[in-house]
Amino acid sequence: MVLNICTAGDPVLRQTARTLSDEEILSPTIQDLIKNMRETMWRALGVGLAAPQVGESLQLAVLEGRPEFHKKLNEAEIKEWQSTLYDYRVLINPRIELLSSSSEVSAYEGCLSIPGFMANVSRSQSVRVTSLNEKAEPQLIEAEGFYARVLQHEIDHLNGVLYIDRMESGTFTTIENYKRYIAPAVSSS
Repeated sequence: MVLNICTAGDPVLRQTARTLSDEEILSPTIQDLIKNMRETMWRALGVGLAAPQVGESLQLAVLEGRPEFHKKLNEAEIKEWQSTLYDYRVLINPRIELLSSSSEVSAYEGCLSIPGFMANVSRSQSVRVTSLNEKAEPQLIEAEGFYARVLQHEIDHLNGVLYIDRMESGTFTTIENYKRYIAPAVSSS
């Protein structure tokens, strides 16, 4: 079932989400939510979706760098975002460690909760995330580049932070103008 995606201004996006117990994670309610979030992310052609984005203030996110997403990127975007495919993951109660905070990388980001816009955001090039998966089992993820960026973006959602809080304000643009003016400049450099 495809869920409605909350957009900027909805108070749920500004709350720190609550953690889930092992029993809650394994419950049919949360298992259905996870399945529905993945379907919603696919339909929206997103690479990540956090529970607050579908109105649930829970420490839960789904991520997947599918080939379908890459098909809509041009060569400049793939180069800028250092985009790589990554497997489907469920993050529950995640904790993140920035491994390269001294060497942040700026790149344009968008968000399903702020449709039609993008901005340049500085993020750590590499991260380590500990969390539970959909079976309430511990997992460790170490990521670099685009995957690290997505992890940081989704975990920000779980803490009531949107990319516009971290953006370089002068870079805020519509996706249309990004494709018209910015992406061609990146590909020619």
